[in-house]
Amino acid sequence: MPFLGRIRESLSRTKQHIVERFDEIVRLADEPARQSRPIDVATLDALEELLISADVGVAAADRIITAVRTQSRQGRSLRDLVKQEIRDVFAAVDRPVTVAHRPKVTLIVGVNGTGKTTTIGKLANLLRSEGQAPLICAADTFRAAAVEQLEIWADRAGVAMVRAREGADPAAVVFDAISSGKAKGRDPILVDTAGRLHTRVNLMNELEKIRRVASREVNGAPQEVLLVLDATVGQNGIAQAREFMNAAGVNGIVLTKLDGTAKGGVAVAIAHDLKLPIRYVGVGEGIDDLAPFDASEYVDGLFEEKW
Repeated sequence: MPFLGRIRESLSRTKQHIVERFDEIVRLADEPARQSRPIDVATLDALEELLISADVGVAAADRIITAVRTQSRQGRSLRDLVKQEIRDVFAAVDRPVTVAHRPKVTLIVGVNGTGKTTTIGKLANLLRSEGQAPLICAADTFRAAAVEQLEIWADRAGVAMVRAREGADPAAVVFDAISSGKAKGRDPILVDTAGRLHTRVNLMNELEKIRRVASREVNGAPQEVLLVLDATVGQNGIAQAREFMNAAGVNGIVLTKLDGTAKGGVAVAIAHDLKLPIRYVGVGEGIDDLAPFDASEYVDGLFEEKW
């Protein structure tokens, strides 16, 4: 399946959770007798409850409800008002990554179990298919078998990988990878880091050391720090993300397992609460199942009418 439609398809479980309820709310709000009047309190309450149940989050749901309540309908349906407000949430944080010096260095961070390692393989495959020449850096020397797992994904993606022995200094592996990238024209450098929690001070210090080494070798690096979040953990992922933002300089999100949750509205909460763009979305388990995030496709898929 081409990228267009992948996100919509991955939201099938979420749509089963909300579509019928949302259609009923819209139907009542858009009855001819009501179209010329402001949307009533009962409808707004039902909409807010639905948004929160879909993991949109309290703050984002409040913004959407406030906008729907205060905007003039001007002939627009409730569905269109909700969709436009959510598009605005994403548009407000959609900013490009600046890369003044090459190679581009992308750190991939997150806790174990989010799909971080598989995401790197999928991302390498995606970038290669776009004509880029990514190089994977296996800087997770902390977890047993992490390097071997990543090597399998690198082979599947058909991209090179720089590795070191288990227990080696991760920052030294990053140095080697950047040096190799410069010498062989590999760009970007995708750096797998150890899955960590903010409570592990030594791992956070290690991450800071990796950032220092990268910036010394390439001015402005790492230009991109992607935090991998599991969509199925919902609002818990928001709290997790805040800690990584403080420690790692995260400037983008990869949302995995979107196809495995009935609460796919968490993407809205991420953009609204964290003010971070979602760069990619995991839409399945295969190597081709990573798609660039498309806000319009996401919103249309989440609130499409049931035929």
